[in-house]
Amino acid sequence: QVQLVESGGGLVQAGGSLRLSCAASGRTFSNYAMGWFRQAPGKEREFVAAISWSAGSTRYADSLKGRFTISRDNAKNTVYLQMNSLKPEDTSVYYCAADRTPRTYIATTPGAYNSWGQGTQVTVSS
Repeated sequence: QVQLVESGGGLVQAGGSLRLSCAASGRTFSNYAMGWFRQAPGKEREFVAAISWSAGSTRYADSLKGRFTISRDNAKNTVYLQMNSLKPEDTSVYYCAADRTPRTYIATTPGAYNSWGQGTQVTVSS
């Protein structure tokens, strides 16, 4: 089992930037693909970005390409989400998640991810 703790959320004006961090416990963090998801009130949890265990591959939600960047530092057991040019519609609770199932592809559905953090609120004001 891996435990995940997100940080870095907050209130930012439209056009601003935030970097979210997700610290993972456990010595096998480097074996897992990691993802970021978000969920706004009354909406389903949606895929944001994911990164393979080696950081050699990434995937992004089409609507977020060019604004968000996912990265990881396996030596620090941490995955990051850099968010630029933020918009009010980016307001959500952001969750990081670990996919502990060996795959040949990067999963983008919440059901594929086995471990979840508690979430961090991101609010973008207009």
